[in-house]
Amino acid sequence: MHEPDTTTPRARRPRRDYTPQLRRALRFIFIAALLAASAYWAWHQPFMARPRAIAALSAAPAPTTLPMPVDGVAASRVADTYGAPRGRDRQHEGVDIFAPRGTTVRSTTDGLIVGVRESGLGGKQVWVLGPGRQRHYYAHLDGFADLLAVGDLVRAGDALGIVGDTGNARGTAPHLHYGVYGADGAFDPLPLLRARAADSAAASR
Repeated sequence: MHEPDTTTPRARRPRRDYTPQLRRALRFIFIAALLAASAYWAWHQPFMARPRAIAALSAAPAPTTLPMPVDGVAASRVADTYGAPRGRDRQHEGVDIFAPRGTTVRSTTDGLIVGVRESGLGGKQVWVLGPGRQRHYYAHLDGFADLLAVGDLVRAGDALGIVGDTGNARGTAPHLHYGVYGADGAFDPLPLLRARAADSAAASR
């Protein structure tokens, strides 16, 4: 004969309520999505054009060829004076491109104007931040393009100014001093100018 089971049945544990955690997770997802949408909207507004341009220029590869920055001058006519002595403690950090006074000087790349100055050795000068964060230097200008200002976005071929002899070039034959500066400093731009000329000649055959 079996004895009756007198053990007390185990009480069932109450089911855990995950509603508060779920609400917090949904609230976080909503806020994150709202912030992402706001950031996307702001990034594509006109007032963010400059940051967008800087980001694009930083991400773009540095050019392997460059067009001539002075109208009507062939790359073959430019002497390679990069590295030539300039006084006791300087070297020539660019090339001199001779042309009649007033000849148009154009940007060799898309870029952002980061300097428009009228002082120092370069006289009237323009600095353009280009692809790969390289800085392009246009010096000894006789004047600037109309309304040119720091913060302007330019395209390759846009006018920056005109050839002159300002700065320490005063009294010499009018010319553009053109220099390019990368992460490691200045480098000779003439091979890039000649490479573009060679490509153009090959394409025209």
